[in-house]
Amino acid sequence: MIRLVAFLVSVALLAAGVAWVADRPGDIAVNWMGYHIETSVLVAALALLVLVIAAIVLWSILRGIWRSPQHVSLFFRHRRAMKGYLAVSRGLVAIGAGDHRLARKSADEAARLSPNESLTLLLTAQSAQLAGDRAGAEGAFRAMLRREETRLLGLRGLFVEAQRRDDAPAALHAAEEAARVEPSLTWAGHAVIRFRSAARDWRGALEALERMKNSLEKHIYRRKRAVLLTAHALAVADTDREASHASALEAVKLAPDLVPAAALAGRRLAEAGEARKAGKILSKAWAANPHPDIAEAYANLRFGDSARERLARVKRLVEKLPGHVESALALARAALDARDFTAARAALASHLAAPTRRIATLMAEIEEAEHGDKGRVREWMARAMRAAGDPAWTAEGVVSDRWMPVTPKGHLDGFEWKPPLAEIGVSPPVIEVSEPAPQPTAAPEAKPPEAMPPQPELKPEPKPVAQAKPVEAVIPLVHAPDDPGPDPGPESDPVAETAAPPARDTWQRIRQLFR
Repeated sequence: MIRLVAFLVSVALLAAGVAWVADRPGDIAVNWMGYHIETSVLVAALALLVLVIAAIVLWSILRGIWRSPQHVSLFFRHRRAMKGYLAVSRGLVAIGAGDHRLARKSADEAARLSPNESLTLLLTAQSAQLAGDRAGAEGAFRAMLRREETRLLGLRGLFVEAQRRDDAPAALHAAEEAARVEPSLTWAGHAVIRFRSAARDWRGALEALERMKNSLEKHIYRRKRAVLLTAHALAVADTDREASHASALEAVKLAPDLVPAAALAGRRLAEAGEARKAGKILSKAWAANPHPDIAEAYANLRFGDSARERLARVKRLVEKLPGHVESALALARAALDARDFTAARAALASHLAAPTRRIATLMAEIEEAEHGDKGRVREWMARAMRAAGDPAWTAEGVVSDRWMPVTPKGHLDGFEWKPPLAEIGVSPPVIEVSEPAPQPTAAPEAKPPEAMPPQPELKPEPKPVAQAKPVEAVIPLVHAPDDPGPDPGPESDPVAETAAPPARDTWQRIRQLFR
């Protein structure tokens, strides 16, 4: 509506102007080179307007003729560029469809039509990768390094190619260069951390993590730093105890529920005489993630304590998680060391309906230490062989005797405390048993073979069906050696050693049998 009003107003003003000039005719006389021209003002104005229009038309024609070669060249360049873009488009579609012949043909056509385009280099590299031409792919990626806009893409491609040929130094070099050019590049930072961690270069991994700090979420950064600090603390535990202590404390502040960090920090603080601070750290970790290492560290907060004192301390710890299986095991173990067999049995009573292997094994140890009943020991050990598995440090189908910061395939913080078979969705059969009747204090006479309780039939555990998986590099796994347990030192309880030396010897033979 506004435009229509403006147009009408403009036409009215123009008409009024023309009428005003027409109502006031005037004469214009021109004498030039013997010519005498007389005309009115209106005619002269119209003649001047026509002359200007003719001049503009003539100038446009002359300008078009003068620039015609450039226009023709621009037309052909545009046409060539369009053909190049169409070739790139066909090539990328062919790569997505897996047609390496069409992809290579389109790449050659794009290189001929648009050799300086970044997409042409990308198509050339990907078509070479699809066809298995690694040399051609690397050549295209190296060509990308010479351009600022494709430098990171070229480094990414060289990193992938180096991984494919198992060239770890070249892959690390490409990742570090990309991280240096763009610190917020996530893939480069993670790659550097992974390679440094696999090489046990924890300081280098920490430096790489700091460079990419701003690109990570806060909780992810804190967790990764805590894991790396814990790994560094464990690595220098025997060579630089002060650095190990400092790293463990910082790791606990970042991730209070990280079991190895809390256990190590608790042991270091206990060694330094800071039992109160160590107890707070271990209690907090136990409430978040109960684990045998935390219970052991908490029980030994003060060196030289008797077994009864350790039992009282463990009782205070398990009160934070009553009814938990780890609480029961920790309390039963402490009670067994203190030779309080009644408390040990009571701690495990609620879990004997479906005991795990650790519970059944501990019950066998209790039977051996309290009564020396070989039949009961064999019964519980047989049940242990058929019982459900206990949690262990598991990652990628590998079970480790201790926590490790890096998995066999090089992933950081991959080990989890869980039943090993749970990772593949298989559970071993569970035999429900009840606690045997209490035995008299005095050791009973050995029963004849026919009077012994029937032994459960042993069946092999069902094996999971192997699933097909892609061929990948095989990394030799290094398993931590079995922990033989703490050697009895001069501070051991002399009463316990004097009271049951046969039980310890027998239990060591049983442990050797099941290793």
